[in-house]
Amino acid sequence: MATVKAVTEATSSWDPYARGCPSRDLLDRIGDKWSILVLGELGEHGVCRFTQLRTRLSGVSEKMLTQTLRALERDGLVLRTIYPAVPVRVEYALTPLGETLREPLKALKEWSLRHTTEVLAAREEYDARIS
Repeated sequence: MATVKAVTEATSSWDPYARGCPSRDLLDRIGDKWSILVLGELGEHGVCRFTQLRTRLSGVSEKMLTQTLRALERDGLVLRTIYPAVPVRVEYALTPLGETLREPLKALKEWSLRHTTEVLAAREEYDARIS
């Protein structure tokens, strides 16, 4: 695992294709199915509570959402704020670093919406060829 000193000094030599490179870990994190959806949801709707995220992200389990939020918080992309109330209220929001992912994720979302029909047709053609 890279140390903070090594990370701050080696930025020009990152190579996500090299095993063990921290940039590969980061791509794995932001390319993860649930991470993309959580970051996208927070980018589009702003601050959300856990239950709001779970409702909006159809199919995510409580365990997977918890793990995803913790990992994104650890990476400095999501801020978790706890309010001392009864019951305790917890909110999640993008950090300034997380905000920098809004445009790239928006572009990926738009690409997927624009090309879904073509991808589905390609899948159908492929499946017909191999069966």
